[in-house]
Amino acid sequence: MEEHPAEWLKEIARGSASAFNRFYDAYAPMVFRLAEHWLKDAAEAEDVCQEIFIEVMQRADQYDPERGSVEAWLAVRVRSRAMDRLRKKQRIAAMEQSEANLAESERALYLESAELEAFRHLDRERIRHAMRGIPPLQRMALYGSYIMQLSHRELADRMQKPVGTVKSLIRYGIRNLRGQLQENQTKRAANGGEAHAFMESGKWE
Repeated sequence: MEEHPAEWLKEIARGSASAFNRFYDAYAPMVFRLAEHWLKDAAEAEDVCQEIFIEVMQRADQYDPERGSVEAWLAVRVRSRAMDRLRKKQRIAAMEQSEANLAESERALYLESAELEAFRHLDRERIRHAMRGIPPLQRMALYGSYIMQLSHRELADRMQKPVGTVKSLIRYGIRNLRGQLQENQTKRAANGGEAHAFMESGKWE
């Protein structure tokens, strides 16, 4: 790689969005491949990938080049996240028979906005696919808010951004995500799929 990723991390620690975008484009494929290798599940691997880059925003200043390469620094974090998910899945599997309704009950607590309600009405894989088409910072903000279900303050702390900036990223992210969903839906309809009535409801804004 001609540019120096360690310098990108320094710039990210200082709040540079452009450095983050370059870092994300350079390392997201590697992070995803590692996560998929350990988890054997593409959807879980994509979740880990987003979590890792939220962590990069928060902890970019913790990278020490004397202790190893950027690739090794990321790999350690990916493995840790993947192992956490595998342990969690094992615990959940052991509890499923007696607590089958627990997940649904907990999810009901997060119906706090019309936007979140809108996401609940759409297929999760459509959301994942559409998110790949919006800018990385907006993607991180939406992922943290709607998948990790962090508050604006918690997300601002993790992304090391002002709360107002995080709210703007979410707002613009929703707008761009809606555009991606509509574009994807148009393609589906053109290929013989049914149009999704929710796209016309106006609840996204």
